[in-house]
This record gives sequence, structure tokens and C-alpha cells, in this order.
Amino acid sequence: MITINELRAKYIEFFKSKGHVEISGKSLIPENDPTVLFTTAGMHPLVPYLLGEPHPAGKRLTDYQKCIRTGDIDAVGDPSHLTFFEMLGNWSLGDYFKKEAISWSFEFLTSPKYLGIPVEKLSVTVFAGSDGILRDDDSAAIWKSLGIAGDHVYFLPKEDNWWGPAGETGPCGPDTEMFVDTGMEPCGPECRPGCHCGKYFEIWNDVFMQYNKTAAGTYEPLSAPCVDTGMGIERTVAMLQGKASVYDTEAFTPILSLLNEISGKTYGAADNSPETDKSFRIIADHVRTATFILGDPKAVLPSNIGAGYVLRRIIRRAVRHGKKLGIEGTFLSRPAEVVIRNYQAAYPELAENRTRILDELRHEEEKFLETLQKGEKEFEKMLPNLLKNPQKIMSGRLAFKLYDTYGFPIELTEELAAEDGLSVNRAEFDEAYRKHQDLSRAGSEQVFKGGLADHSEISTRYHTATHLLHKALRIVLGDHVAQKGSNITVERVRFDFSHPAPMTKEEIAKVEQIVNEQIARDLPVTMEMMSLENAKNAGAIALFGEKYEPVVKVYTIGDFSKEVCGGPHVAHTGELGKFRIQKEQSSSAGVRRIYAVLE
Repeated sequence: MITINELRAKYIEFFKSKGHVEISGKSLIPENDPTVLFTTAGMHPLVPYLLGEPHPAGKRLTDYQKCIRTGDIDAVGDPSHLTFFEMLGNWSLGDYFKKEAISWSFEFLTSPKYLGIPVEKLSVTVFAGSDGILRDDDSAAIWKSLGIAGDHVYFLPKEDNWWGPAGETGPCGPDTEMFVDTGMEPCGPECRPGCHCGKYFEIWNDVFMQYNKTAAGTYEPLSAPCVDTGMGIERTVAMLQGKASVYDTEAFTPILSLLNEISGKTYGAADNSPETDKSFRIIADHVRTATFILGDPKAVLPSNIGAGYVLRRIIRRAVRHGKKLGIEGTFLSRPAEVVIRNYQAAYPELAENRTRILDELRHEEEKFLETLQKGEKEFEKMLPNLLKNPQKIMSGRLAFKLYDTYGFPIELTEELAAEDGLSVNRAEFDEAYRKHQDLSRAGSEQVFKGGLADHSEISTRYHTATHLLHKALRIVLGDHVAQKGSNITVERVRFDFSHPAPMTKEEIAKVEQIVNEQIARDLPVTMEMMSLENAKNAGAIALFGEKYEPVVKVYTIGDFSKEVCGGPHVAHTGELGKFRIQKEQSSSAGVRRIYAVLE
């Protein structure tokens, strides 16, 4: 029976044998990407290279990547949905294409040396054609030549077998998806891969980015088509182990066993209500996710905005479900220890940041337990009047009062209301909440649409401006200044950096002056690839906590700045326009934040 660690190792070993270079998975916190709060897929950190930037490691890459998706957070607790998951991937950056990608997928899936899945259990889907693009007969023919029976090859429409573009324009193309027959009876005569009845389990996806969608809505062939693939570790291992749920694999069983001990209840007991087991699963998923966020080299901490808000929400939701299981007091640090122990070999940053993980979990739990007591008490006071409402609707105004006065999250208000047969007027709450959003949240509404669309002209300008800002801050404030994060929207850049005190007006003016002087000089921006050691010896600045490959890209801006960076950048600083700092404020202990614009 294959384990998570074995699957991870086998996958990387296989693609290294096919000439791929193993690269390091990146942070959960995207750098200079305002489109998402977290890294959402294995391809996410590779966006610039899929768009044509040369990768220092070459054209064939493979890795495992930690990912978070929160769009389905309310579905977590069923047998399959997760917020944190691991993704295996391999990429061709303008090198091999459909024949090699499909052949290697087939080999890895069916070879006894790797997954050993019987060929007759495999079905595949390919693009059926639309919008003037012919159906993908090439992929279908390759699958059939490898031994997939013709009645196991399905042509499906664009909504099933097409990827991208992430924004309105950009790279896109057909994909082919691989499914394993679980042995269940078909749900009806139309049952096929992609059906949600459970008979067919999707195990892998090969995306063939071969077109560029233009602003006019036409599709132009790319000069250097790419391959992007993805396999989810947890779901794949569950299927290979014959488990009914991802929560029955070793990713979660040690956590659930500990929760049995802490709660005095037993996960999966015959007399459990569905809600009891759901609470176990929510806690197990959320504590694993929180551990990875807090253990990340670029960790965010619980807060009321952005990624910090998501973290706070999942921690507090786990605490809430702990109370449902009868757990009193703080407890999340104990299952977090299990996560650290189980994953530290693959992700050593968890052990390195153990103290921060446990301290922050405990601190947030203590704060929330106080909040829960106050908020639940207020909700109970409101309940008799709420139940008199014939529509069984709680006003958004009352829900916002619980949030604004007591810090009680709207999601928990909705859960409490649902337990008493009530719903919450969410639209009314959202309207009240919007009026209280700060600069960061208001700015986030202006972000670019889609990861690939982020590399537009204005984003590229702001990206280059952050290099000038970083160096100017080091000149004015000292070499202790280090970038701690950045975020770019269509209207401004937000730049976080290490510094122990507020900047003076004179310091802010001096930084602005230095940046604008470099823009006026119209300095050339050049890129070289070199070893990380040589880059540092050459004086290049590298981001603390970033995982770099042995060979990196170094961007030099005239005689002013030299940084290790993935790009993209303008060709000359004269393209940037006038730089102006709008605001300087505290971000967290020892970290300052600047908002700036290009005019």
C-alpha cells in the first residue's frame, strides 16, 4: 500500500529519470501577486516562466508544492474537501509536448514500478473542440496507441477539458484528464468520467498551453507551447489505498486519534451523528492548514484582513468545533505537534518554526475563547426575539453588531443561527462590513484578474519599482532593511520591510527623491543567470525565507540595484513614471509598511 511519502518520492524520481530537474516548492504566501491570498496550485509560482521567462533550472521541471484553496471552505468536513493540500507537478517550458506528456503519464500510472494501476481501470477525457478550435484528436490518438480502449476515451466540452486563460487574455489550451474506475455501479446510462456519482476518480490533469487568447477573443497559436500538469497527493493516495475518504489516510489518522483522546469521543463511531464526525474532520483539516501557514518562512499571523483573516477564521472555526466535541480550553497546539512531526522531513520549515506555530495557535485560541463567550452570550440574548420572526431571518445589522462590538465572526453567527433554524441576511451584513474596510481591503478590490493576467504592463512597472524602493530604503535607513512582503494592485504597491521605528517625514522624502532620481536616469534593467553563491558574492540581495534554486536569475538596475528575482521587469527605469509614497505605517512588530504609486 503506497504512502504519501512514497508517492511524493516516486513521482519526483520518475520525472527526474525523464530529464526533469527537481525544483523547490515555494512559499504558501505568493510574492508580488495580488490575485490570490495563497499559492493555489503547483503552477502558481511558475507563472512567469509559463509566459516565456527563462527558468534558471531549464525547460523540464518537477516539484511538490504546498497549496491552499479557501473557496470551498464551507464544504470542508465532507469526505473530500480540504483547505491545505499538496500538489505534484511536472512542466515543459517550450520543450516536449503532448506525445511525451501523455506517454509519461501513462507509464507512471500503469508501470508496476510506480503506481501499477491496471490499464482497463483507466479512462481519459480530451477536448471536444469549440470556438473554432478543432477537437483534440492528437491526444486521443496517443492514448489509444498506448493501450487505452477507444470506449475509455471521452471527448468533453470546453467547460470540462480546457484551461485558461486565468484573466481575460493570455495563454490557454486543451487538457486531458485521467480517471480511475472505482468499481461502483454507474449512476445511469450517461455516467462517464467527470460525473459526480463517485464511479470515476480524477487522478491527474495534463494541460497543453498552446494558444494565446487575444483581447478580440481570438486564439493565436503560441510559438513555444508549454505543458503544465497536476496531481493532488491526498486524494490520489486515498484512491490508491482504497479509502473512502482523504481523512482515512495517514495525512489525518494520527490527528484524529489524538482528537479522540482529547475529546473523549471516537471519530467514526457507529453511534456518532454526521455532525460529530464533521467536527472531527474540520478540526483536523484546519489545524493542519494553520500549522502550514504559521510554519511558512513568509508566515502571516492572524489578523482581520487578507490572508491573516483567513488564518484567523480557520483557527477560530477549529476552536468552535472543538467546543462542539466537548473540548474545553486551548488544545490546537497538540494536534499541530502531530502535523509538524509527520511533515517535517518534506517541509523542514515546520520544525524550524515550531515555537512560532505553537505560540500563535495558543494565543489566538485564548483570544477567541473570550470572544466566543461574549458573542454566544449576546446571541442567546437575541435568540428569543429572532425565533419570533416568521421568516426565520436574522438581520445583517444584528450580525454586524456581533462582529463589530464583540469580534464575533459572521461565519460563526451563521452556524449558530442555522442550529436554531435561522438564516442570516448576508447581503445586509456585507454592506455594513464594506463601510468599515480599510485601505488594504479596499485596494484589494482593484487587483488583477487571474494569476497570468497579473504580468501586465502596470504590474511589471510596479514590480521593478519595488527594487528601487528596497534599495533606497537601505540607503536611507540602513542595511538592516529587508523586504518582508509586497502586494501590487492596479492603483499602488504595498511594500513591507524590516525597520524598528516609524520613518520621519525627511526619511520618506529622501527615499522618494532617490527612487525618482533613478527613474530620471533611465537606467537599463538587465538579467543574468548564475549560481546563488555567485549572486550573493556579486552583492545581489536575496529575500530572507525564500527557497531558491541552485541557479537563479539576477536583475541589475544600472549601477543602483542588484536582486535575485523571478521577474518580470521593464527594460529601462524611464518607463516607470513618477514615484510617490502615499503612506508609511506599522505592519507588525519590527515591520513597517509603505503604500506608493507610480504617476
